[in-house]
Amino acid sequence: MESEIRKRIEEMLVELGIAEVNFSVEHPADFAHGDYATNVAMVCAKQMGKSPREIAEQFTEELKGKIPDVERIEIAGPGFINFHLTRNFFSEKIASILSNPDTFGENDSLNGEEIIFEYTSPNLFKPLHVGNLVGNIVGEAVSRLFEYGGAELHRVNYPSDIGLTVAKGVWGLKKMDGDPKDITQIGEAYRVGNTAYEEGEGKEEIEAVNRALYEGNDEKLNQLRAQGIETSRTHLAELCRMLGTTFDTEIFESEVSELGTSIVRSHIGEVFEESNGAIIFKGERHGLHTRVFLNSQGLPTYEAKDVGNFAKKQEMYPEWTQSFVVTGGEQREYFKVLIASLREVFPEVSKKIIEHIPTGFLTLTTGKMSSRKGNVLTGEEIIAEVKSEAHKRAEESRSENVAELTEQVAIGALKYQILRQAVGTDIVFDKERALSLEGDSGPYLMYTHARIASILKKAEEVGMTPSTSVLTEIPYELEKVVYQFPEVVRKAQSERAPHLLVTYLTALASAFNAFYAHEQIVNTEDANAPFKLALASAVGATLKNGLYLLGMSAPERM
Repeated sequence: MESEIRKRIEEMLVELGIAEVNFSVEHPADFAHGDYATNVAMVCAKQMGKSPREIAEQFTEELKGKIPDVERIEIAGPGFINFHLTRNFFSEKIASILSNPDTFGENDSLNGEEIIFEYTSPNLFKPLHVGNLVGNIVGEAVSRLFEYGGAELHRVNYPSDIGLTVAKGVWGLKKMDGDPKDITQIGEAYRVGNTAYEEGEGKEEIEAVNRALYEGNDEKLNQLRAQGIETSRTHLAELCRMLGTTFDTEIFESEVSELGTSIVRSHIGEVFEESNGAIIFKGERHGLHTRVFLNSQGLPTYEAKDVGNFAKKQEMYPEWTQSFVVTGGEQREYFKVLIASLREVFPEVSKKIIEHIPTGFLTLTTGKMSSRKGNVLTGEEIIAEVKSEAHKRAEESRSENVAELTEQVAIGALKYQILRQAVGTDIVFDKERALSLEGDSGPYLMYTHARIASILKKAEEVGMTPSTSVLTEIPYELEKVVYQFPEVVRKAQSERAPHLLVTYLTALASAFNAFYAHEQIVNTEDANAPFKLALASAVGATLKNGLYLLGMSAPERM
């Protein structure tokens, strides 16, 4: 509906000879002020040389009767134009949702787009950092939003299995005589190796290990590396299972290391240049900074390997139109330089979308956790912490499968707290708030869905079925919230902003619970009860679809 109103306003402006203006069409905070409002009269005031109120009166006359489903148009304040929709508009939307509940919210905004979406991508020689967990949660939500717009998605995981970080861990395992099949010992080995490297006492040895691993000529080191990587991959697989992520492709750094090195070397003098024995990219010509792609030892840095990774993805998906990488916000400047270099190395992609989606730091009461200092907060640890508390709540439910519900609630609680923030902003995780059933939490949304499922089951038992044939004279406020879902989805898609969906679903759940507190839904003697049931069913379907987009479950019982 928002696009219909906008389209008609734009047509009116053309008819009146008014140059293109940037105006908004939004939902007023108070439904008493209409279902939509626009500021077009105010933004046209200077150009037309009239007061906003006078222009609003003129525009209102021009628009009357010309927008389907708009019952009346009013002027408010200094010149806002408010639109009130017809009663039938809302009831028809409810009927439409019930006719195709599983596809409500889908659109064709990304039809024909083939998107490469890279996320999670952990270092495979230490326990999975919570940053990888955040990246997975954000990446999965954005990728599902893109799929809801009709895009063809290729989910890619790009784990680090070679390089200095791995060398530190391998060196640490050798020093400790540690077990590479134990993820805890792998984490400790990395801490030991990193400390030794930073303090200088083991720097030369670790760099020698790094060279040996690239050359692959030391059987003992190769074996430690291979076993440690396999252990880390096992943990990654379990994490992804719980989070509901399945990757189409897994590309390892070791696969693209030589490729990236070769590409960089082949573009020396054209894109890259030599500097003190290293090969660099002068980002200053793009208003950025210089970065090293091959170090003075001739080994590839992350930058060169990312060039190889990009080339590998191009080879695998030659028809791609958009490419995204989800990583920590601290890598913003890194990716600006990398993308600038990619556009020079691969001029054929100059007009394609290549974008870095940054994620924020997850902090606790003790602040940001750092694996470099050994006080690593792992993905497994934070999930286990939330699951432990969620298990207590699940045992109090009537669920037949406490273990399954525990995992669903824990993952839902965690995802909500991460996705409620705008992408790229830092996250403060509050376990008690995350597991609350009293609003602003994942379990609150899940509980509301379960409540609706219970209502529908109770109605079925007494022979009631949803119907939109008998309506109340005035639409319920809940009707004015539920139909907005497709608009929110479209905006979240275009802005890569799952938090917009979180905010909307929380408002929808709150509106339903307020409705439920004041209205008796299952009542065979109430002529309006079948419509109330239809409305509840529509809200349930909307919550289910929205929770899916966030990567969360929609349990029938809690």
